[in-house]
Amino acid sequence: MSSYLGYFLIMLGLINASLLVISKPVFSRITSNYDSIIQSTSKLQFPLLLASFVCLILSFLYDDFSLKYVSSNSNSSLPFYYKISATWAGHEGSMLLWCLILSFWMYLASKYSKSLDGRFRDSFLSILGLLNIGFLIFLAFTSNPFERNISIPIDGKDLNPLLQDFGLIIHPPMLYMGYVGLSVVFSFAVACLIHRDFSPELARWIRPWALASWSFLTLGIALGSWWAYYELGWGGWWFWDPVENASFMPWLITTALIHSLITCEQKSMFKNWTIILAILAFSLSVLGTFLVRSGILISVHSFANDPARGIYILLFLAAILGVALYIYFKNSSFMNDNLKFKLLSRESFFLINNILLVTATFTILLGTIYPLILDLLGLEKISIGTPYYNAVFLPIMTPAIILAGYVPLMLYLKNKRNFELLKHIYLSVGIILLFTLPSIYFLDEYNILVLLGIFIFVWVICNLIYYIYKMYKESKSMNLLKNKLGMIFSHIGLAVFVLGATIVESNNLEQELVMSPGQVVKLKNYQFKLNQLSEYEGPNYTSVKADFVIYRNDEIIAEVFPEKRLYNSSEMPMTEAGIAPKINGDLYITLGNLISENKWSVRIYFKPMVRLIWLGAILMFIGGIISILTRKQLILSTK
Repeated sequence: MSSYLGYFLIMLGLINASLLVISKPVFSRITSNYDSIIQSTSKLQFPLLLASFVCLILSFLYDDFSLKYVSSNSNSSLPFYYKISATWAGHEGSMLLWCLILSFWMYLASKYSKSLDGRFRDSFLSILGLLNIGFLIFLAFTSNPFERNISIPIDGKDLNPLLQDFGLIIHPPMLYMGYVGLSVVFSFAVACLIHRDFSPELARWIRPWALASWSFLTLGIALGSWWAYYELGWGGWWFWDPVENASFMPWLITTALIHSLITCEQKSMFKNWTIILAILAFSLSVLGTFLVRSGILISVHSFANDPARGIYILLFLAAILGVALYIYFKNSSFMNDNLKFKLLSRESFFLINNILLVTATFTILLGTIYPLILDLLGLEKISIGTPYYNAVFLPIMTPAIILAGYVPLMLYLKNKRNFELLKHIYLSVGIILLFTLPSIYFLDEYNILVLLGIFIFVWVICNLIYYIYKMYKESKSMNLLKNKLGMIFSHIGLAVFVLGATIVESNNLEQELVMSPGQVVKLKNYQFKLNQLSEYEGPNYTSVKADFVIYRNDEIIAEVFPEKRLYNSSEMPMTEAGIAPKINGDLYITLGNLISENKWSVRIYFKPMVRLIWLGAILMFIGGIISILTRKQLILSTK
């Protein structure tokens, strides 16, 4: 019964979204109260799709294997919490989650946009309604999660063992909140083009929405990286997988968008550039959807292998991007941009930073789609990996991050002459180098990359300290800091992330060997003893668990239990890493295959400062949330 109700609610959502779009052109001829229809339909979409999503969850919890999606992604022995997360583990359920989150953002946009001009608001919500229609058509007619099996299986195929993890429960919803939140920014930008208006007040209104999307993208990407680190057993935190890239590209463009919105709000500058960034950000999120669901990628992240689905999303992307760009080229000339700024100024630094971020994004885009294009054309198959990205991405992002560390000070140095600014920059670099070079003494191994990471960290932190000092000196109070705390946290997070990434990538130690119980091996200053191996039964798998004791100077400092699991339904083996987190880094062990009697292949890693990567991402997320909360009055005033 719940399956029929769930699909019926999806169709009601499609009808409701259609009613939202036609309300203005149709009902304006009948009644002057069509605004209330737009407001009601935009708010009704979320409860309709939420009820449909609950129906799908119940189908999983009650093992309704009459549904093809449930039987393909669940099993009667699957723990209940994984049954809930399995709701969005496959293609159809993840698309329903996408549509649900899209309706949620539309609900919030309708609720908090009352201060906008009535005509502008109607256009803005109607564009969001069109996006709802596009994705709901895709869901209802090509990706129905409530499609029924012709014959009902006795049990399900089970959830992919890679996805039977807590990370799956929170990673996709957080990432989707960021992806889909960009629909609000996109719809707002197109509405600005239609009405030929992008005033500082409008930039002020949309900035918290861009910050919210950026914050969720930051958290979602960080959670995905953490999941890959501890679940896949390869010891890495980023692989430049095409689907990882698909989430990183919108993040980079949204970062540029946020900084561009600041100049729009404060100086009425870069309006056309900001609108292009808003269109690109959402278009890249839809491109990510295409990559995941087209079947052209072979990845743990891929959800589908039906080319028809990919063609629909590609056509939909082409339609929304084409229409948005058509309106842009038609109306952008009516935007009055203030383009007067000094060469050495906060605005010029913002612009250079934006250009670097966009350039970095397109280097990733090229590395992601070029092999796919060659493959589709039947030409040579190539693989583009870490060496390419290190060669083209890092040289672009290094100056971008250095600029990010200096931009806050430009507010206080804006009245200085160019010569004085250059003198200040040279002096700052000299002082920070004096802090950086002594760090060589504390590193076991160092190279240019590590020194660059330390320099960037010290550069950003010292400049922020100087910025805080100047603010306090100017106001004799810390009240001014309240509006800047979000920026401060985000920039500190960026510095911490860079420090962790450069150290772990340059000083990572790895040893692959064969061990038997009682054997001791040494890596760095640690001894690893394999005590014993034991077998046990999990809820839906059998496991061989290794007991490793880790010593330093003959003192036990940790005990870890890496596993090799075999899942009953799929007979798929999985590796569960054993990790001992330490202040200076992680001791990381994975159990491989049985080589001979009582002898197993083992990998041991030392990952120095690796947790700074996720600490930095968390600080950036917190910074984004603080920035939104400090602008709370602006958001609430739109009620």
